[in-house]
Amino acid sequence: MSSILIKSATIVNENQQFIADVLVKDGFIDRIDKQIDAVADKEINAEGLYLFPGCIDDQVHFREPGLTHKATIYSESRAAVAGGITSFMEMPNTVPNTLTQQLLQDKYDIAARTSLANYSFFMGASNDNIDEVLRTDTSSVCGIKVFMGSSTGNMLVDDLNTLEKIFAQSPMLVATHCEDEATIKSNLEHYKQLLGENIPVRLHPKIRSAEACYKSSSMAVDLAKKHNTRLHILHLSTEKETYLFDNSVPLKDKRITAEACIHHLWFTDKDYETKGNLIKWNPAVKTAHDRDGILKAVLNGRIDVIATDHAPHTLEEKSLPYLQAPSGGPLVQHALPAMLELFHQGKISLEQIAEKMAHNVAVCFQIEKRGFIREGYWADLVLADLNAPWKVNKDNILYQCKWSPFEGTIFKSKIAYTIVSGKVVWANGSLIEHEAGKRLSFIR
Repeated sequence: MSSILIKSATIVNENQQFIADVLVKDGFIDRIDKQIDAVADKEINAEGLYLFPGCIDDQVHFREPGLTHKATIYSESRAAVAGGITSFMEMPNTVPNTLTQQLLQDKYDIAARTSLANYSFFMGASNDNIDEVLRTDTSSVCGIKVFMGSSTGNMLVDDLNTLEKIFAQSPMLVATHCEDEATIKSNLEHYKQLLGENIPVRLHPKIRSAEACYKSSSMAVDLAKKHNTRLHILHLSTEKETYLFDNSVPLKDKRITAEACIHHLWFTDKDYETKGNLIKWNPAVKTAHDRDGILKAVLNGRIDVIATDHAPHTLEEKSLPYLQAPSGGPLVQHALPAMLELFHQGKISLEQIAEKMAHNVAVCFQIEKRGFIREGYWADLVLADLNAPWKVNKDNILYQCKWSPFEGTIFKSKIAYTIVSGKVVWANGSLIEHEAGKRLSFIR
């Protein structure tokens, strides 16, 4: 038995703000009321703080198993809860790639022992594992991941017959990374002929171009429409792609949805000059026009959710020349503070942040009893202080890789408390470590 009483919080939930108390009992939200007089094991004075539903990140790479010199489920879940992310969905391009049901279960077993955040893992698709994909349990796995572009190991699905089978037969949501491999290879060869091996990172968005993204995304949309697939396209990076998606129907009725990531909402191609490989992602960070178009689509509902694509590498790996440096970077600790910074800049409302980082992810993936501040739901909660400036530096970075593309940035908002499944795991700058994380379940 355990209980928490949160007093006088400004609750941001389901498109409204109001001041209320919240009583948490045995992992769940027991009561929400203007004033609750109850004795609890822990009481939090939340006056002046904003209470959000815990963020649900539908795309992370926590690197375990096989790449644990970069990160582990334990290390990155610590960083996630420090940043207000209470649940994550992790990708299958670990080593070995998560292409069998046993390898998928192995990851769940690791998370059950070590994760501070709630968790789910995508089943990976390849050109030759369709039978394994079709065995995936729809009630306890977030989705199927398909790389329709360059990937690690055996995870590039470029055989049209295989894609047709996956889209036609998948029993659940199919999440896709969309970049056209042939276009990328052609662009890379062009620049190699011009510059040899000394290609500067600023050409990354020319190599992994807008055309490569649109060609692949539009193909995925066409396949989904043909087979009535439940399709979710990850990390849109171009303004043009946003017009592939619809905002005329409620999210719960959509068959095709889309995600934007923090880095594509924050950085532009001008930042390669100062950040270099630290902002080398796939798909690439592109123009200010693309960044602004993605934000516009987030606000008008053509893009449904905001995620991170958290993908840490060591600083040594990122310091290699452009062609050798891996793509990806760490983001979970700083995603919500970055979005709250956009709120301070007048670019997005607090209600929209809660919607895109919690509510809509729960609706999109049909997650059971999470993503909202509702009585009877799991108590995944975040208290943020919107007037507590702090600077990102090596001393406060919790990623195992110990760097961030936001290093040196001053954020106006700080995460004061994070509660995962009814347990306080982050309080005033300190982790409170216990196995709070639970396996996500889905109503399908």
